[in-house]
Amino acid sequence: MSTTPSAAAPLGIDRHLERARGELDRVTPRQAQDEVAAGARLVDTRPQLRREEEGGIPGALVIERNHLEWRLDPSSEGALPEADDHGLRWIVFCDEGYASSLAAASLRTVGVVRATDLVGGFRAWRAAGLPVLPPTGRPGD
Repeated sequence: MSTTPSAAAPLGIDRHLERARGELDRVTPRQAQDEVAAGARLVDTRPQLRREEEGGIPGALVIERNHLEWRLDPSSEGALPEADDHGLRWIVFCDEGYASSLAAASLRTVGVVRATDLVGGFRAWRAAGLPVLPPTGRPGD
């Protein structure tokens, strides 16, 4: 087995996140609310447990992270009916706005050119006093 180091030094997650965010026009919760009113779509990528514990954003489309690119890329056989144009404005959010930055950058890489993410994620939306759905709890709780 070879232990030859790669030619390029690893970025590390902080630099990777910085580069991803450099390609995005990230939006605040209030900006996202305005964009949704103008036709953009919110996408909640949080795991089910998080949505059950914390609630959600009314009208947000739920697509967990491991399915995101396949569901929003119009050229994918797994694309959702709503994902019919590479130029649609998708605003992705997670808990705090870290994973969603990487997800939005990945969407742009596959051609969903107007994808971005929500600064601060769901928690910033809730802290801004914007509408949220109540937690549903887990069955049996």
